[in-house]
Amino acid sequence: MVNEKGVIAAGHPETVKSAELILKKGGNAFDAVIAAQFTAFVTEPVLTSLGGGGFMMAQTTGSKPTLYDFFVQTPGQKKNPDDLKFHPISADFGEVQQEYHIGPGSAAIPGMVKGLFEVHNDLCSLPMKVLVERAVELARNGVIMNSFQSGVFDIIRPIYRTSEGANRIFKSLEQEGDLIREGERLKQPELADTIEDLARYGAAYFYKGEIATIISEICSEQGGHLTAADLKRYSVVKRRPARFMYRGHEVFINPPPASGGILIAFALKLLESVVKKIPVRGSLEYIDLLAQIQHMTNKARMDAFLDDPSSDPVGYLLDPEYLDQYKKMVRDRAAFYRGTTQISIADGEGNLASLTSSNGEGSGVMIPGTGIMLNNMLGEQDLNPGGFHQWTPDQRVSSMMAPGILNMPDGTNVVFGSGGSNRIRTAILQFLINLVDYEMALDESVNAPRLHFESGQLNAEKGFNLEHFQALEQQYTNQKIWKKKALFFGGVHAVSIGPKGFSGAGDVRRGGVSVIC
Repeated sequence: MVNEKGVIAAGHPETVKSAELILKKGGNAFDAVIAAQFTAFVTEPVLTSLGGGGFMMAQTTGSKPTLYDFFVQTPGQKKNPDDLKFHPISADFGEVQQEYHIGPGSAAIPGMVKGLFEVHNDLCSLPMKVLVERAVELARNGVIMNSFQSGVFDIIRPIYRTSEGANRIFKSLEQEGDLIREGERLKQPELADTIEDLARYGAAYFYKGEIATIISEICSEQGGHLTAADLKRYSVVKRRPARFMYRGHEVFINPPPASGGILIAFALKLLESVVKKIPVRGSLEYIDLLAQIQHMTNKARMDAFLDDPSSDPVGYLLDPEYLDQYKKMVRDRAAFYRGTTQISIADGEGNLASLTSSNGEGSGVMIPGTGIMLNNMLGEQDLNPGGFHQWTPDQRVSSMMAPGILNMPDGTNVVFGSGGSNRIRTAILQFLINLVDYEMALDESVNAPRLHFESGQLNAEKGFNLEHFQALEQQYTNQKIWKKKALFFGGVHAVSIGPKGFSGAGDVRRGGVSVIC
């Protein structure tokens, strides 16, 4: 590793390239992740935005990890639903449809800008102006739309076609009435100017300046909750990660109030208690066991996060006696009962960064003159399982996003995270099982076929033996076998550093790319 600066895995070649160039300039993993994230706003505009939020797991050499929580916050005051502009659209994943709500009334307080500047202040070595240079260049001069990103636009077409501001920026110049297509050049000059201004003036430009005023006016006039006071009081929270052991491997992951990390921990501890040795991967027993573990994890989510939100979910879910209840359900087969992107980086000094971010599907509300679309987190059913408009004011929105670090007994450190809405927890669960139980290589662990069981439906990617699903028809009457790997099943981008050097893997489901530089 003498001549190697680090390893990057992310969802777009240009996102990875920006991080690579920063590492080669002498920047650390945190400089690189900031540069990559600003580039992702340009190259992956549906999946991430300055109008959204995220989390970053950071570990500096020789220290314990810290979780930066800059996810969205609920507004300080709640308007009457009748006064909101809040309406449903259907996202088309090709083989399944999912409903989301958009409009000004779906936007929560964005945390992304403040989060990136807090990370920069704490951990970075290069000026912000240097870190955003390439993102500004790509936004101004344009980036060629690839097949995956064009496909993402197809999924959420109703949002971008019905929004005049979004349609102006993202419309196809070659096919009238369509959104930008593969091979076309996407230019975002307003976004370029905004990023430059942010680098010049800092986070206050977004939270206390002109942008905050514009957001407040839009919501006041068009039926949204956000106010200038909401933006002014937003703060980043640095949290102690949730830590647990799984078969001798140490895992640090996003803690509550985010739910994804602790649910992954619950699933792995339940699996560890149910079987000493996991069944052969892809076998009938494997499919049945994994579906049951996922089912019980979803039930535990309802019990711990909805029925008693004031409880301590870490101690509650990982308590041995509590796990025993679910272990018995799995063994006895008792009652049966969505846009995100990921950047993972390790540098040659041993610094580790995992950043998961999201704009939901986007609210359709463009902040005039900025190139920024606000999030629709208050319109995400996955984030509002208790029902829309039931949220508590001035509170962090819970999330499935679960950036994490796995420390293996041989000294290898694995940095991971995933996009995929409610499928994040099952994508990461299976990734970790592949690494630990099956001792699969990083790339194979990321790209092996996945299952997702929820709300009585068993979804499975191409690659499993179909006869096993036929044999399980009585237990799982609602089955959907996908014809190919799909972004529905998440998008794990992961890197590792250890005795054997660097390794990286990008998830093919989400256009993943990995580079060792």
